[in-house]
Amino acid sequence: MSKSLRLALCVGTAVSVAALVAGCSSSSGGSPASSSAGAAPSSSAAAGSPAPLIVYSAQGYDAPVTKAFTQATGIPVKLVDDSTGPLLTKVAAEKNNPQWGLLWVDGDTAFAALDKQGQLLPYTPKAALTSVGQALVPTDHSYVPVSTTVMAALIYNSARTNSVPASYQDLLSSQYSGKVGMNDPSQSGPTYPFIAGLMNQLGGQSGGVAAGEDYLKKLKANGLHVFPTNGDTLHALETGQITYGLIQSSAAAGEVAKAPKNASFNAKAAYLPQSTLLPAVIGIDKAAPPPVRAEAKKFVEFVLSPAGQDAMLKGDPKGDSLFWPVVPGVNALSDLPSFPSAYQKIDPYFWGPLENQVNTFFDSTIK
Repeated sequence: MSKSLRLALCVGTAVSVAALVAGCSSSSGGSPASSSAGAAPSSSAAAGSPAPLIVYSAQGYDAPVTKAFTQATGIPVKLVDDSTGPLLTKVAAEKNNPQWGLLWVDGDTAFAALDKQGQLLPYTPKAALTSVGQALVPTDHSYVPVSTTVMAALIYNSARTNSVPASYQDLLSSQYSGKVGMNDPSQSGPTYPFIAGLMNQLGGQSGGVAAGEDYLKKLKANGLHVFPTNGDTLHALETGQITYGLIQSSAAAGEVAKAPKNASFNAKAAYLPQSTLLPAVIGIDKAAPPPVRAEAKKFVEFVLSPAGQDAMLKGDPKGDSLFWPVVPGVNALSDLPSFPSAYQKIDPYFWGPLENQVNTFFDSTIK
């Protein structure tokens, strides 16, 4: 979750919690960053005109969704479309003078950090959510989950192997030596929540960091390959550098659906227990002018409406649109498998503040 198949445009470095963690995710779709990205939200664009809503987004379907929103409401949108890492770095740099009205990226750990800094406007949308969606809503309603993927999906080349691990511990065996790849959490937005989920699974909140670090060291000793983003890991899979990849579920499903199948390559995906929920989340800038905050609330309502969900599902059908809806009555695309039966939700308010520490460890010890 997460931009699932686009190469990262920057090399992120670990930053402080206040900087929210620079991690670049990637996608197969989306429009380039708006040339008006530097324009601050204003209470009025012109006399009698609605205030422009500046949307920072890392979703592959964001351009068609914002276009549909403007057509439905008449509210102009300035879309700043980029990978997750650059957007979160930009938000952190603008902390004392925010230039955004609404932020929409994968993973709730960054939003928990923003909430702790007092930067988010609490809002409870009118739309109902599924039980999975409700479980992702923070108690103070400081941000809104609007869909979910999971981390990680295990994608593998079935033309080269018929062996599928049943657990993360299996990946430490000699059978998988030098064959496994994953993304760099400092560049790939969805990867830190995956590592946090792995730590949570291995040792909980009391001993998970140490247990997770030990596991990652063993995985490295077994020949782990680290690539910047989903797209790089998939390229390594396609070219035979690796046989197994740990990536975002939407990227894995898209690869299985669109990659050509032949005697040397046939992508399949599996889910190891426990997959970690990775919600796509929207947050509203608390410091934005009142008209912009009102428009942002309307945007949230639109995204959760039938029209908004339809635009999300159609906007990037072989990439980020491969999400599991959290709105009742909305069906996932047919290229997406059933929602994993064994999954976990991590506490973003516990794991979010540890992001810089974990990413620093990964950069210095695992890469």
